[in-house]
Amino acid sequence: MNRLFLCLFIITIYSIYGCKSEPNPFEIGKQHVGLLTDSTQVKDLKTIFINDSISNFDSGNTLSNSINTIDVFDKEGQKLLVLSPRAVSDSSAVIGSVQIMDSRYKTSENVSLLSTFKDINDAYKINRINNLINSVVVSVNEINATFTIDKEELPANLRFDRNLAIEAIHIPDQAKIKYFFINWNNN
Repeated sequence: MNRLFLCLFIITIYSIYGCKSEPNPFEIGKQHVGLLTDSTQVKDLKTIFINDSISNFDSGNTLSNSINTIDVFDKEGQKLLVLSPRAVSDSSAVIGSVQIMDSRYKTSENVSLLSTFKDINDAYKINRINNLINSVVVSVNEINATFTIDKEELPANLRFDRNLAIEAIHIPDQAKIKYFFINWNNN
């Protein structure tokens, strides 16, 4: 009987602690991009991206005000992310926004840089669409994301009037994403 309890205890412990999966380094959520979170500090980047390359990063130079973004590259030299700290030249500053540069990064709904407007619209509630000079910016609060779509993807009659209120029905389903950002500046 004691052996049965011991076996059940070991199986229970293993199933609780032993089956934990590794976090997906390319998953995007409302409060994380891969292993980055909305509370990640600049000084922690070298630990998080231990196998990758970080450029424009100087954790020891507090007098330099020229660093606005931090680029992250994988081992092969492909740009993964562009990080913008909330404060310049402050190693304790948290990351305010993340530009997704690699199509391996995906949301739980499989939205990535390779997605179309239809993919975004089918997966999430669109909260706002801003009409800019050369693009429209689609905001999805559910995941703190903004997607930029080039106006070249829009019908010709919608490309030149900045005062036009562009709605989701105006954007073609096949419109491609030009830029993809996760924004934590408001948290």
